[in-house]
Amino acid sequence: MYRAQISALVFGVGGFGALVAATASNEWKVTTRASSVITATWVYQGLWMNCAGYIQACRGLMIAAVSLGFFGSIIALFGMKCTKVGGSEQAKAKIACLAGVVFILSGLCSMTGCSLYANKITTEFFDPLFVDQKYELGAALFIGWSGASLCIIGGVIFCFSISDNNKTPRMGYAYNGPTSVMSSRTKYPGGGDIKTTNPSKQFDKNAYV
Repeated sequence: MYRAQISALVFGVGGFGALVAATASNEWKVTTRASSVITATWVYQGLWMNCAGYIQACRGLMIAAVSLGFFGSIIALFGMKCTKVGGSEQAKAKIACLAGVVFILSGLCSMTGCSLYANKITTEFFDPLFVDQKYELGAALFIGWSGASLCIIGGVIFCFSISDNNKTPRMGYAYNGPTSVMSSRTKYPGGGDIKTTNPSKQFDKNAYV
């Protein structure tokens, strides 16, 4: 249980760091411009160098992914069983599940933003009618995809970690039936009852004489 949550936190925080690096990077797409036969110039572009419509959408998705990753990391600290904050075990389980959902949403936002950007680049690259400068996929896209995968994996582990809390052992109680006391009384038709005794336990004083 503890190892699973620690692993989930490592995945989530690592993915959050990768998302921050990808969002701030300028290597979302790259191309070369050959100035001569010997030298060539590498040209990079990121999310903050253009204001095209699809770039703004990708920028918003990445900002949302980074924000969700940050809040997911904070929430996860309160939901882990190895910390002393967050309340009871049931409350910690709910907080851990919430952190998992937030990490999954963060990964999905990043995955969508990077995929949308990559789809635009590949569409322009293989379009024979596109006459402007063509670009290739940059390193920031792969970092973003990796960070998204880590966040989703960490979120899934957090969500499944609450299953151990539901497996509470049930207390067993031995059932003893009602004890019945049999009375050694013999009922007669007259309404009375005469207590019978065991002859073996009845002794007369003449027996000792």
